[in-house]
Amino acid sequence: MVLRALLSFIALPGIVAVILPPLIAYYDPWRGEHWAPGFIVMFIGAFVLLWCVRDFYVSGRGTLAPWDPPTKLVVVGLYRFVRNPMYIGVLLLVLGWSIYFWSALLVIYAIVLTVGFHVRVVRDEEVWLKTQFGIQWESYQREVSRWLPRLTPFGNGSTGS
Repeated sequence: MVLRALLSFIALPGIVAVILPPLIAYYDPWRGEHWAPGFIVMFIGAFVLLWCVRDFYVSGRGTLAPWDPPTKLVVVGLYRFVRNPMYIGVLLLVLGWSIYFWSALLVIYAIVLTVGFHVRVVRDEEVWLKTQFGIQWESYQREVSRWLPRLTPFGNGSTGS
C-alpha cells in the first residue's frame, strides 16, 4: 500500500502542483522577476498536502487516487476543519509558484484548477462519499464546510466506525 500511495502522490498532485507550474511559468510571456515569498506559500501548501496524504493512508486506509480511495471516511487532522484540505494544499502550492514566478498564466491555471476541483468534488466525490459512507458522510457534510475552514474542530477525530 505504501507504493500505491507514493505512486498516486507522484501521479496526481506531483504533476499538477510540482511539475506543470514551472513549465507553465517558463512559457509565460508576462512572467516577472522571481519573488521569494512564493516559497512560503509553497511550503504551506506542501505541508497541508502531505498531512492530508498521510491521513488518507493512516486513517482512511487508502490513497488520494480515485482508483484506490480510502475505505474509511477521513475526519481527522485538517479534515476536522474543512472537507477538502488536500485540494486547498494543491491550490496553495500552485499559488506559491505563481507568486514566486510572478506569473499571470499560473494565476489563470490556479483559477482553472479551482473550478475543476469544485466541479469534481460536487459532481463525483460527494456523490461517491454519500453512497459509500451514508449517514456518517451526511453528518460530516452538514457540520464541515466544503471550502471554508471551521474555527473549531469537528467531532473528536474518530470516524465513528
